[in-house]
Amino acid sequence: MNIVILAAGQGKRMKSSLPKVLHRIGGKSMLGHVLDGVTQIAPTTQPCIVIGHGAEQVQSYLSKDFPNVQTAIQAEQKGTGHAVLQASPFLTNAGTTIVLYGDVPLIQADTLQQLKQLAEDGGLVVLTQWMDNPTGYGRIVRNVNGEVVGIVEEKDASISQKEIKEINTGMLACNTADLKRWLGLLQPNNAQGEYYLTDIIALAAQESVPIRTTQATFGWEVQGVNSRSQLAALEREYQSFLASNLLESGVTLADPARIDIRGTLNCASDVYIDVGCVFEGDVQIASGVKIGPYCVVKNASIGQDTQIHAFSHIEDAQVGTSAVIGPYARLRPGAQIADQAHIGNFVEVKNAQIGLGSKANHLSYIGDAIVGAGVNIGAGTITCNYDGVNKHQTIIEDGAFIGSDSQLVAPVRVGKGATLGAGTTLTKDAPPDQLTVSRAKQVSLTWKRPEKIKK
Repeated sequence: MNIVILAAGQGKRMKSSLPKVLHRIGGKSMLGHVLDGVTQIAPTTQPCIVIGHGAEQVQSYLSKDFPNVQTAIQAEQKGTGHAVLQASPFLTNAGTTIVLYGDVPLIQADTLQQLKQLAEDGGLVVLTQWMDNPTGYGRIVRNVNGEVVGIVEEKDASISQKEIKEINTGMLACNTADLKRWLGLLQPNNAQGEYYLTDIIALAAQESVPIRTTQATFGWEVQGVNSRSQLAALEREYQSFLASNLLESGVTLADPARIDIRGTLNCASDVYIDVGCVFEGDVQIASGVKIGPYCVVKNASIGQDTQIHAFSHIEDAQVGTSAVIGPYARLRPGAQIADQAHIGNFVEVKNAQIGLGSKANHLSYIGDAIVGAGVNIGAGTITCNYDGVNKHQTIIEDGAFIGSDSQLVAPVRVGKGATLGAGTTLTKDAPPDQLTVSRAKQVSLTWKRPEKIKK
C-alpha cells in the first residue's frame, strides 16, 4: 500500500510564517493528526509527504516526530494532480494508493479503513460528503444511472452543477498503476490553469473502471482548514467530539463546551471535571477524581479519589490516591505525590517525592527533595536546593515537623520525628526526635519612632 499526503500549500489566508499544515488542532499539528490516522490503518507503510511552501520547517518537524516518512518536493504549486505526480517516483506499482491532505486533519481511522478496503476490492474510490451548502467544493457528477462520471470544481461548474449537494473531499484511493497512468494524462484545461487530481475520475469513467463513493461518519472529518477562523471552528467541533466521548464513558463535565484536550485524556468512570480545564500530552485520571475549575494538567497521572482544586497546574507529575492538591498549587516535572498527601495553595513541588499522608498546605517551595510519610511542612518553608551552579537534595524523614518560614539549605537531612522551630535556617542535619532551632536572640529596646519632618 502507498499513502500520499499533500502538504505543499502556502495557506495565504492563515497570514502566518508557519506552514499551514503545522498549525495545531487539539494540541497536535494538522499534519500530525493525518499521520496518526495513517499509522492506525497501515503501521508498516512509509507515507510520502508532498511538501513545498515552508519545506524546511515541515521537514524539520517530520524528522523529529515522524522520522520514517518520505518527502517529495513540489517546488511550484500547479495543482493537486501535479502534487501527486511529484510523489509518483516513491510509489510502488503494486497495490493501492490513498491520497490524503495535510490540511484536512481530522479524518478518522475508520473512514480511512473504508477507503482502503473498498479500493482493495478494485476500481477507484472517492470520499464524498453531502452538504446543505456546498459552496467552494468540487461537485460529484453522476449520470442518469447514478454512476460517478466526473468531478467539476466550483470555478468551472455550470449553474445546474452548482446545485449538486454531493461534494468531493479530495481524498481517494485506487490501484497505483492506474493512478500513475492517469496522472500522465492530466491537462491544465480549467479556469485555474492547474493539473486537477479530480480529473482522473473522468479518465477512469472513460476506461469503464468502477468508481465508487464512501462517506465519513462525521462531517467534520472532511473539513479542510484555510484560515484561522476555520481552524478555530474545527477546534470546537473536535473538542465537542472528545467531550461527548468522555460523557459516554461515565465522566461528568460541568460544561462540555468548556474543556480543552490537547493530547490524550484517559479517564475512568465517575471523574468530575469543572469548567475551563486544559489537558495536554498524555493524562491518565483514575476513578472518583474531582478536578476544580481552570486547572492545567499535562503529562500526568492522577490516582483514585484525589481532589484537584481550582487553578492548579500539574506537569510531568504523578499524584497518588485520595490526595488533595490546591487550590493554586503547582506540581512541576518530577513531582511524585503519594497517597493521602496534601499540597495546598501556592505550594510548588519540583523533582520531589512527597510521602504518604504528608502535608504542605501553604506558600512553600519543595524542590529536589525526598519527604517521608506523615511530615508536616509549615507555611513559607523553602528547600534551598540551588547554589547558583548545582542542585542539591533535601531529605526529610518520616514524622518530621517543619515550622513555618524555615529554610532548608541543601544538601541537608531532617531526621525521623525531628521538629524544626519556626524561622529556622537549617544548614546542618537535624537529629531525629529533637527540636532544632536557628534564630537570633529576641530583644526589646527603648526607642522613639521617627517623625515626619514638616516642610
